[in-house]
Amino acid sequence: MKFIKLDLLTLLISLFLFASCEKTATIGLEIDPNSAVQGALVDTLTITSRTVLDENVSTTSLTRHPLGYFKDPIFGTTESSLALAVTLPYDAYSFGTNAQLDSAVLVLSYGGEFYGDSTSNYNVEVRQLSSNLFDAPSFNNNATFPANSLLLGSKTGRVYPTTGLRVSDVISGTDTLKTVKAQMRIKLDNSFIQNNVLGLSAASLYGNNSFGNSFKGLQVQVNKANSTGNGGLMFFDFAGDNSGLMLYYRKQNITTTTATDTLSVNFPINTTAAFNKVAASIKHDYTGTPVATQLSNPNQQYAVTYLQPLVGLRNKISFPYLGKFYGEVGNIVINKAELVIDLSTGSDTQPLFAAPRLSLYRYDIAEKRQNVPDNNFGFDIRAIQDPVVFGGYFNAAKKQYIFVVTSYIQDLMTGKLKDYGTYLAPTPSNEYLLTPSLSSGARAVIGSFKKNPSAGDNIMKLNVYYTKIN
Repeated sequence: MKFIKLDLLTLLISLFLFASCEKTATIGLEIDPNSAVQGALVDTLTITSRTVLDENVSTTSLTRHPLGYFKDPIFGTTESSLALAVTLPYDAYSFGTNAQLDSAVLVLSYGGEFYGDSTSNYNVEVRQLSSNLFDAPSFNNNATFPANSLLLGSKTGRVYPTTGLRVSDVISGTDTLKTVKAQMRIKLDNSFIQNNVLGLSAASLYGNNSFGNSFKGLQVQVNKANSTGNGGLMFFDFAGDNSGLMLYYRKQNITTTTATDTLSVNFPINTTAAFNKVAASIKHDYTGTPVATQLSNPNQQYAVTYLQPLVGLRNKISFPYLGKFYGEVGNIVINKAELVIDLSTGSDTQPLFAAPRLSLYRYDIAEKRQNVPDNNFGFDIRAIQDPVVFGGYFNAAKKQYIFVVTSYIQDLMTGKLKDYGTYLAPTPSNEYLLTPSLSSGARAVIGSFKKNPSAGDNIMKLNVYYTKIN
């Protein structure tokens, strides 16, 4: 389509003729009049999309850490266990004279996120790690942290990740009730804690390095054999001071040897200091699922593809004919380019809601993850400052995700950038991560460029509005 200078009358006639000629590529498009752009539209450019495994990543510095066992009818099973370093309240901590433990409770503060079947019953078990967690050779998601066989404590029941609790606390020897944020509390074996914490020497309680060498740390995992239902993935917050090993004990009074003091102390579990390590071990099993079929046939284009967090699955997409299109059409300016991604019909039945947001990133020549130009705020003057405008959020009404990728497509089309790999992945709604998401469990089944008649018009397409330059 050519735009040339016309006098007013000719322009009006041309606009009338243009409006009366409906191009097949624009049928059914819903264009906001406030953001509509003039020019030609092409929405048939080929997009290839493949389901691929995500890359391993460290699990120590997260906003939330995953724990659970989840059976997904589409994605198979996911398991995640936790390895926790327990630290001293302060260096050279002393329990005093003749300290005797009343009870020990492992407190795990919920992070406000849960994905799966809330009606399932979970059997959560706690064991001692067999070596100091701080000395582990790797903290990646596929690392394992062996534990001793002795069961230190367990809890069976449903999880309530948003419900606060009223718990007993000891302040100056008096039991009081206080309200705490949502947390899981697991009572641990008294004799073990008495011998392995209260019974430690002053040297072992001198600093976190010596304490870690003595106590090792704790493993927390879901016993799937003793759990019921499809399960789910719960997330815990170790960034604050609400998680730890809480000890309630009695000791001899300093001034009156016949008197006893009742005290409580928290041995913190968090991720804010050098010796405070928390790691997750995550396993996915796709056996017998359509995911396994796609991973075994990486060169085949399927009608739907799969996105899964917790270092699960991402999509590699490409636009193989952008250069050819640019060469055939001639010199053009892209007014707007939208990547439209439809959710596959029926894949988000409750409680398996769709991922609330997707990330879109590219590889550079060294295969390092980089933001696309439209989202490269602070490094590209063309970047869209409003993340909502850039997109990636799930539209529940239309069952789709949309990204504005105008600059990226222009750069690929003109050869300014080379496509070393473009990827889609799920990310939390309040975060935008280039690294694999470990803080959310929500996944998505999306349409690809290849239409699936049985599933309706669930496709991925690129809408390119452009103006030809004379």
